Amino acid sequence: MLHVLVIGAGAMGKTHAAAYASMPGVKLAGIADIRLEKARHLADEYEAGAYRSFEAAVEDLGAGQIDVIDVCLPTPLHKDYVVKAADIGKHVICEKPLARTEEDARFMINYCRDKGVRLFVGHVLRFFPEYVKAKSLLDQGSIGRPAVIRAGRGGGYPIGWNHWYSDFGASGGITLDAMIHDFDYLRWCFGEVERVYAKGLNGRLQAQLDYSLVTLRFRSGVIAHVEGTWAHDGFSMNLEMAGTSGIIDYDSAKDSPLLFKSRSSAATIPGVAVPESPLERSPYYRELEHFMSCIRDGSEPLVSAEDAYEALRIALAALASMAAGEPVVVGDAALTLAST
Repeated sequence: MLHVLVIGAGAMGKTHAAAYASMPGVKLAGIADIRLEKARHLADEYEAGAYRSFEAAVEDLGAGQIDVIDVCLPTPLHKDYVVKAADIGKHVICEKPLARTEEDARFMINYCRDKGVRLFVGHVLRFFPEYVKAKSLLDQGSIGRPAVIRAGRGGGYPIGWNHWYSDFGASGGITLDAMIHDFDYLRWCFGEVERVYAKGLNGRLQAQLDYSLVTLRFRSGVIAHVEGTWAHDGFSMNLEMAGTSGIIDYDSAKDSPLLFKSRSSAATIPGVAVPESPLERSPYYRELEHFMSCIRDGSEPLVSAEDAYEALRIALAALASMAAGEPVVVGDAALTLAST
């Protein structure tokens, strides 16, 4: 039995707590949040302990009653709590983005390694069935050689604790907080990114409107356009992969969201829906269950802390490009402005 302490009772803390509470071989030991009433409300639902702080939880439960600490806090707090978990020898699950800066992310990865604990990062898009199916079709060569990719996500502006999303220095806006999902997924599909060019609304309008358009050029030659918005109503996400032999098209807002179309039949046959059976479990459940399995048997996760680090570097390159108004090279070392 793995005992999990969740830090944070916000939206992601609730999602993670619900998953652990119904997961075989896992016990939700407690929930800690500075807003104790929120922790209590969530803990009562799942018969777990409620605590005002990390320290109070560890003192009450005892280090021996905690195997995993799941950090579901605003991005600027990730580093401190990952370090606290590693200091008492506990494996860590941390929500994305891993950190606000590349330096903090590298520190966290190295710190956990030196302390002998495992660090997992919640890039859940790799566990969404439609995205898994799209990658499977891609890997099977269904669209031939991939060339142009479009991806996007967004909806209304998120309201978090103390409106922290509105503090760009803390959240990084939609580019870092939300589009990083797409950056991770596309890197999983197409390999390393060599150049980034981005435009966005940050600093142009009121804080609670954000929009970003990012162009990625991969070393493989693939070009991807990634769009994100926190200026519209109703959340949706989409993906289109166009290659020499066909197209994969996914749009969560459509009745038949995932379509595959062969170029040889495009003139006579409409897009063919690729159905997925209804999931018993959510992608978040699948992600966390996978991390629990990796802890038990020592296997490597589908998404590693290093993958999270690279996705962060892509997002930071996009922010740097927005600020400079120029493309940015994502090299093996520091990000550098590219000659246009």
